[in-house]
Amino acid sequence: MQGIILKGASLGPFSKVTSQAIVSQMRAVPASYPVSAKAAPFYEPGVSTEHTLSERARQMPSKPQVTYINGGMQVRHAHTDITVPDYTAYRKNTTTDPNQSSSPSSDQRKMSAYLMTALGSVATVYATKTLLTEAVSTMNASADVLALAKIEVKLGDIPEGKNVTLKWRGKPLFIRHRTTEEIDGERGVNVGELRDPQHDADRVNAEKPEWLVVIGVCTHLGCVPIANAGEYNGYYCPCHGSHYDISGRIRKGPAPLNLEVPEYSFLNEETLVVG
Repeated sequence: MQGIILKGASLGPFSKVTSQAIVSQMRAVPASYPVSAKAAPFYEPGVSTEHTLSERARQMPSKPQVTYINGGMQVRHAHTDITVPDYTAYRKNTTTDPNQSSSPSSDQRKMSAYLMTALGSVATVYATKTLLTEAVSTMNASADVLALAKIEVKLGDIPEGKNVTLKWRGKPLFIRHRTTEEIDGERGVNVGELRDPQHDADRVNAEKPEWLVVIGVCTHLGCVPIANAGEYNGYYCPCHGSHYDISGRIRKGPAPLNLEVPEYSFLNEETLVVG
């Protein structure tokens, strides 16, 4: 019987708390601590808030006690000895009163959050755009490469009715000084009969229609045509038989498009700038 009581003593933490002594045939076990007769505070039912929970925690006994069969033990309930931080200084005035609803000010508080989010988003987008612009600008051509991208041509060196071939950006460049008869002949062509319809006036400068500037690369397979040749006395590609007129328009052969007209301008009466 004594062995059973001693083994049962180790089950004290799992036993029911009691203030009565347990009597056995060996001896009585007195209670380690008297149980306080003070009644626990009664709380009226209601909505629990941060304020009410904090007040209840302060009213609870700071050192509650529990009695076991084999001894007493002091415990804490809900960490009531820890001071609850006060965040009143960080809260809006409309939410500090626990007895007042904060719903009427909900839209105003949300608007402030949305405004800060929008400002942050705009700043992020602008910073991203700046970084991307800087990154892309590093891939632009350098100053020396840009200098080679343009070429100046002295127009006085090209007699009327003749064509010169120059190299520009690694491609052949055809510049033709057309006569008045050639200009009139090209303007009289029926555009509806062309494979790649385009008026002669759309391919030359309106103030200086006598100057034709085209890239000398056949639009079929990239060959270099021959100037002043072909059935139309313009440009002829002997590789596959493409014939271009004096305006650089395809008139016969497998080429699908007209010769490309690059960007150019006249610096003065005697200088042409291509590029």
